[in-house]
Parts: sequence; C-alpha cells; structure tokens
Amino acid sequence: MMKRWAKWTGSVAVVICLATFGAVWQKRQVKTLRHEVPSTIAPVFLVPGSSASQNRFDPLIRRLNRGRQPHSVLKVKVGKDDHLTYTGRIRKGDRHPFIVVAFSNNRDGYANIKQQARWFSIAFRALMKLYHFNHFSAVGHSNGGIVLTLFLERYLPAHVTAERLLTIASPYNLERRTAKKTQMLKDLIRERKQLPTTLKVYSIAGTQNYSGDGTVPFMSVDSGKYVFQNQVASYTEIVVTGVATNHHQLPQNRQIINLINQYVLHENISDTVKRQNKLLPRIK
Repeated sequence: MMKRWAKWTGSVAVVICLATFGAVWQKRQVKTLRHEVPSTIAPVFLVPGSSASQNRFDPLIRRLNRGRQPHSVLKVKVGKDDHLTYTGRIRKGDRHPFIVVAFSNNRDGYANIKQQARWFSIAFRALMKLYHFNHFSAVGHSNGGIVLTLFLERYLPAHVTAERLLTIASPYNLERRTAKKTQMLKDLIRERKQLPTTLKVYSIAGTQNYSGDGTVPFMSVDSGKYVFQNQVASYTEIVVTGVATNHHQLPQNRQIINLINQYVLHENISDTVKRQNKLLPRIK
C-alpha cells in the first residue's frame, strides 16, 4: 500500500512539475515573441532644441502631411517634476504617428541636456506602456539630436529597436568654435558602445555660410562622426545649402523634408514632389 502511495504521489509531483514548467515556458515564449515580432505601430519621435516648445515642429509636420493620409500627432511635455502633459492623440490604425516630446526646462547647456535625456526616457517608457510599440525612429533638431543620442546610449530599453535617427544641426561638440573635444563629446564617445548596432543615422548640417548655419558651426555637427562611425549600422552626413539653411529655418527646409520622407518615413521623393505639385495652382 505504501509503495502504491509513493508511486502515486511521485507521479503527481512529476505532473505538477511539468505543468509548472510548461506554464513558465509558455509565458516566456509569449514574452519573447512580443519582443521579437515588430509591433504594428512604429512611432516617429521628434525632439526640439533648446528654448523650443512642443509646437516647434508644427510647420514641418504640416508639410510632411501635405497631400496624403496625415500622420496623427501626439505632443508630450515633461515637467520638472517628471509629470507628463499630453496634447493630441494617435489615430487608430496609424502605423507611424508623430510623437513630439518637449520639456518644461528647455534651457541650453550640457547639464540640462543630460536631464532632458532622462526626462525623454520617462516619457518614452510611459508611451511604450500606452501604445505597446517595440520599434521606432526619431528626428532631433539642434540639442534635440543630442538628447536622443544620450537616450540611445543610456536609457534605451532592452528588446526595443531603434531603427533610424535623423539629426538636424545637432552640435555634438556643443557650439564652441574649436577643434578641441568638449566634455560632452568625450562622454558621448566613451559611451558609444551602448548604441544599437542596427541603428541607421543621418546627420544633417546646414551651411548658411562656409562655416555653419549661423548658430551651430559645421565643425560641431561634423563631430558626430566620432560618436557613430564604425559603431552603428550606417552613418550618413548630409550638408544642406541654399535657401532656408539658417539654424532656426532648417526644420522647414524643403530638402530636409524630402530627406525625412525618404529616410525616416520611406516615402519616395518623386512621389512626394508629385503630390506637392498637385496642390499648386495651375497656370493657364
């Protein structure tokens, strides 16, 4: 009788162990699949530079949305107390919504930029929980590009894929007219190994004159190569000249809009031009 009881309890224990193992394995598989299978939604984050608000990209977004099914726009402002304020919404079925993240403390300076990178990470994680995405792209103007780079080095969550980063006149060596590496650039170079190796980076420099865009020296933008080259999947530096290449005009520059369409939104430039031409009045 005791032997039968022992065999029976042993069998029950094995069944319980197998069931428990199976449940744990199943949960892990589901969790793994959630991370490995790209989410339907892949937002495009936009981060403005110093002294700019969450409305900084309004003209850019209007032009990007011209003549097509518009991307919805959600704006998030991060307060000094880490509180998030939301404006707008993401339309159901929008695969590439625009999410603008701005900061109450939008002052210049390396100390503030580091703080803004932390604030961006708070907003990013909150939005991940709300919208369940696991891949994204980003556009940063001026110091916004530095904020995004620091985020990618220090705060990018595991199992989240950063696909493309496009920076516009981002001063990787701050705004000093010197070839000497600033502390910020040294830190970015030191932590570059944390950047995702699958990331594609496009760094755009405006040249209103031969040395820069009137605010950020070309040399400072060019210093981004020390951070990204031979670390990410690809690094492309693009120089934009001609009309609207002043630092503050660059987000509305037509060449840059075409570059965002092509490299971030995967829009064909010729198709974009055709749509824009349709909106122009015909001359009889």
